[in-house]
Amino acid sequence: MKKIAMFTMGTRGDVQPYIYLAQELIQHECEVVLGSHPCWKNLIESSGVKFIPIGPDIDIEKEAAIIRGKNKNPALSMLKTMRFVFKIVEQSSREVYQASVGKDLIIVSHSQMGATEAEVLNIPIVNVTLQTEMIPQARKPKTFMDRVFGGFIAKQIAKPYNKIRKQYGLKPAKDIGKIMSKQLDLIPISTYVKQRNPYWEPQHILTGFWYQEAKGYEPDEKLREFLKSGEKPILLALGAMSFEDKAETAKLDAFVKAFEKCGERAMIQGFQKTLKEYKLPDTMIAVGSIPHSYLFQKCKMVVHHCGFGTAAATLIYGVPSIPVPHVLDQIGFANILFDLGVACKPLDGKHIREQEVICSIHDMENHYEERLQTAQELSEKIREEHGLQSAVKLILETMNHEK
Repeated sequence: MKKIAMFTMGTRGDVQPYIYLAQELIQHECEVVLGSHPCWKNLIESSGVKFIPIGPDIDIEKEAAIIRGKNKNPALSMLKTMRFVFKIVEQSSREVYQASVGKDLIIVSHSQMGATEAEVLNIPIVNVTLQTEMIPQARKPKTFMDRVFGGFIAKQIAKPYNKIRKQYGLKPAKDIGKIMSKQLDLIPISTYVKQRNPYWEPQHILTGFWYQEAKGYEPDEKLREFLKSGEKPILLALGAMSFEDKAETAKLDAFVKAFEKCGERAMIQGFQKTLKEYKLPDTMIAVGSIPHSYLFQKCKMVVHHCGFGTAAATLIYGVPSIPVPHVLDQIGFANILFDLGVACKPLDGKHIREQEVICSIHDMENHYEERLQTAQELSEKIREEHGLQSAVKLILETMNHEK
């Protein structure tokens, strides 16, 4: 039985793809361990995956909310978040090293966590990349200015990883491409959503989205009755954006009042602190952590932050979107959904205004049927890609080749 370790840091959206991958690898008789923040222990273990705590015992979504609250600029917010994660990655290296000993393969997440430790232990790696902007365009002809500025940027990106490499006496890497696998880099994105960059090296492969249907999930009586009591509701799912450092009544107010004025029923995820002292109207219900595969098929549309997992789920399950992005990668996915014809123009996630939400709902009503049809057609194509199964097949082929 092949022994595989993978490590990832970040919010639930950063962890969930690796849970799906681990579950599928286990089905192919691999022994898999997934290392992440201690706060994800229950999530990972309840999925049937062996868990190893890595890094400090913190509420990562609360920490992300604090960083967001202090930085309104999308680029600065993302940069601060990346620095925060990189610091944890650096501090966790010895734990990652110990968890990697004796493994046959390390699957290196988008944070490159585990790459250096695998190199020291002489264990093969397979990469997973969620943000395609991080993939080096090694085959692109370089101008003089490309070499000057590109080299500077590449050095800055590699800098935090070189701190870890220094701990083990390894030479610094000039760019992230020197850290990544030369055999296989899996990109869990549909080819119907992003086109393969011709300047990538051949090991970078778009597999299709990764997802699993939630088997055996049953909603509680309150949610079941709510869904039966009227038309399909809007789902407000802002992901880590709705995990507040402090109550954000004005933000929730803007959505709730907009839904009321448009005559829409709604399900609200997140906003735990705000909802402690907030009474929702009877046409709305607060819902907790419910599998996308259930919830997204029960709603009319999704108002969401365009994190990787949520954006993918709207496409997998064929649901139109009202995008409310906050940081740069979310803005990128919001624009993709709009260009695909399954979403309205993105709202500004930093400045939520009731009237703008109302306008977006009206715009969605005016174009709903065509956006729904486009989303459902895309869903059919995406499901036919069998992205998760394709990824596992490539991993197993790579492992057999490494023998």
